[in-house]
Amino acid sequence: MSSHEVLLEAKALCAWYGAAQILYDVDLEVRRGEVVALMGRNGAGKSTTLKALIGMLAKRRGAVRFIGHDISKAEPHHAARLGLGFVPEDRRVFTDLSVMENLEVGKQAARRWSDGTDAPLWTPERLFELFPNLGEMPNRPGGRMSGGEQQMLTVARTLMGNPYLVLLDEPSEGVAPVIVEQMANMILELKAQGVSILLSEQNMHFAELVSDRAYVLEKGQIRYQATMAELAANDEVRRAYLSV
Repeated sequence: MSSHEVLLEAKALCAWYGAAQILYDVDLEVRRGEVVALMGRNGAGKSTTLKALIGMLAKRRGAVRFIGHDISKAEPHHAARLGLGFVPEDRRVFTDLSVMENLEVGKQAARRWSDGTDAPLWTPERLFELFPNLGEMPNRPGGRMSGGEQQMLTVARTLMGNPYLVLLDEPSEGVAPVIVEQMANMILELKAQGVSILLSEQNMHFAELVSDRAYVLEKGQIRYQATMAELAANDEVRRAYLSV
């Protein structure tokens, strides 16, 4: 299997909340070992795109394929079982469960790539190397952690499912700068392990630190796509679609 293999692909993806259409014919793809940023202002449709990809919206249309499977009509737990991880913006940790118990909940079997090589296998020990904060509090209940720690626990729990690809919603939003830095290091470490990431992000600096390519959304449509370096160099596009 080449490292250019497309893991996740959406074609003409549309999505609605009730009667309101939010996404219009979104086309995107994420390849193996790649970090892709989905950028845009608040309300551009970034989170909706992630939810539509994994099947969290009742009303969606278009084609979504993940590692060769058609998941256009699949429920989120089917996509998760195939190895598509999702870290929502609202950090859904189990507040009554300890860090270790939260991790156990996310556990899935080891996976292999289609060429027979082993996909990354995550254990609590490996995750504590990635997230030392969590390693210091294995028995602490999720409800007694800071927002940034909960964010890390949500990521770690998702990784316990040994995903091929993780959808990461607004990782730098509302967390302390030190946590943002840890998030960036974590994403680069995941990439080094062969995990692909599609992240929604408003923060240009953060996106530049971690991403290979970017799609820019406005009003539920992709207006621009390029390498991260090209987007960073394109003042016109950034002014039009990203500046507040």
